[in-house]
Amino acid sequence: MLTADGVSFSYARPRTDDAGFGLRHVSVTVARGSLTGLIGPNGCGKTTLLKLLSGVLRPEQGAVMLDGQPLTGRSRREVARRIAVVPQETHPAFDYSALEMVLMGRHPHLGAFQLEGPTDLGIARDAMLATGTAHLAERSYMTLSGGEKQRVVIASALAQAADVLLLDEPTASLDLGYQLDVASLLARLNRERGVTMVLATHDLNLAASLCDQLVLMRCGRVLAHGTPQDVLTPPLVQQLYDVDADITFHAQAGHLTVTPVRRTR
Repeated sequence: MLTADGVSFSYARPRTDDAGFGLRHVSVTVARGSLTGLIGPNGCGKTTLLKLLSGVLRPEQGAVMLDGQPLTGRSRREVARRIAVVPQETHPAFDYSALEMVLMGRHPHLGAFQLEGPTDLGIARDAMLATGTAHLAERSYMTLSGGEKQRVVIASALAQAADVLLLDEPTASLDLGYQLDVASLLARLNRERGVTMVLATHDLNLAASLCDQLVLMRCGRVLAHGTPQDVLTPPLVQQLYDVDADITFHAQAGHLTVTPVRRTR
């Protein structure tokens, strides 16, 4: 459904013409209805890959394809009708209510100068029900807790009615309770609504519990791609993070758990 085929991208370094760090010949396939995790150390290219998959960045080499057709050449509005993005943090310019934040997800479906109508409002309220945020509708977004804000932003992405949801560190800066809430929400949306998801995360235990496919990235390249059982192994985690880790199946949690033991360099 969504593929990156040999994509490369670099950032220009300030005051030089040298190519900065980016991605190098990365190929990833995201199947319809799957939940794919991007994991790797800081600066490995996870967020850059998400931006390429969303069409925010254009690859210098290779192509990003949606249903076999390249994103290049499609309008931002057309892409936004198919692909929604949940960033690490959302800082609105004005003091919007939670409902107004969710209604912003309807903008790709509106014409120029067109206002949201009853249908859009119904879709937004349905998205808030699905994310457990309906009771927050009239609250100021800026007064919400971190977990509440994240669920409202996910509701906005749902209201966008896109086929694919791209999430950048969806549980970053959340306490353990909210991490579990957001993980449970994403699993339910994937299972019940069939939303295809790609999430970048540093949390290997979250990735192991939530994702059916993992892409391990280091230095702008794909180190491995497969199921958590296939790629969350001590040798690959050591290659990824320069860390020895104990990896076991936790019977009560129902998934692999990763415990870092020591740095290897």
